[in-house]
Amino acid sequence: MDIATEELSHLEIVGSIIVMLNKGAKGQLAEGIEEEGELYRSINGNGNDSHITSLLYGAGAPLTNSAGVPFTAAYIDTIGEPTADFRSNIAAESRAKIVYERLMNVTDDPGVKEALGFLMTREIAHQLSFEKALHAIQPNFPQGKLPGMPEFTNKYFNMSGEPNVRGPWNQGGVWEYVESPQPAVDGGDGTASVTLDAKDAEVLEMMKERTQSDPTANPITGADLGSGFVQGKNV
Repeated sequence: MDIATEELSHLEIVGSIIVMLNKGAKGQLAEGIEEEGELYRSINGNGNDSHITSLLYGAGAPLTNSAGVPFTAAYIDTIGEPTADFRSNIAAESRAKIVYERLMNVTDDPGVKEALGFLMTREIAHQLSFEKALHAIQPNFPQGKLPGMPEFTNKYFNMSGEPNVRGPWNQGGVWEYVESPQPAVDGGDGTASVTLDAKDAEVLEMMKERTQSDPTANPITGADLGSGFVQGKNV
């Protein structure tokens, strides 16, 4: 709950940055005290390149993502298994850290850089916490209760057919490298096949006869009529 609460405060920080960058825009938009071109330039000149934010939200911080999609419960990403959720959190923190880096690279505002630097650093701290929490659970791999099928757990298939870079992810230790895997790794022929009982086979045969096409037919179709071309003649 501590990290979740802090993340909500980060939303407040980002919202405050947006509002501060749009200082004065709300009144200018509401009262129309400038000429159109000057108003547009003054809104964008505050360091905010999103005139849509100013127009639609009155220079406030909208509860949307960067693409304008409103925040929903869909942003809550959990599967209810701590060893999986911790890994998801670690990945989210690492992605957020990279986003803050990129944002810092595209602004020259010292105050914004400092705020973004703080937010970026807290992502590092959260990632460290989640890493410790994950590895405090032993064992934590594979996730869940059920083990994998032993005949496939440590096999690496060269599915591309191209020469692979070899390393600890596909050789040595427990790895079994399969250079030329068969179409079906379980020994089958790789095709989807089922065995039907007599009744189902009879019904399927009836359907086949009912829907069978005539390869010798050349019927006039709606496309023929719509294009004005029937049996090779313009109509």
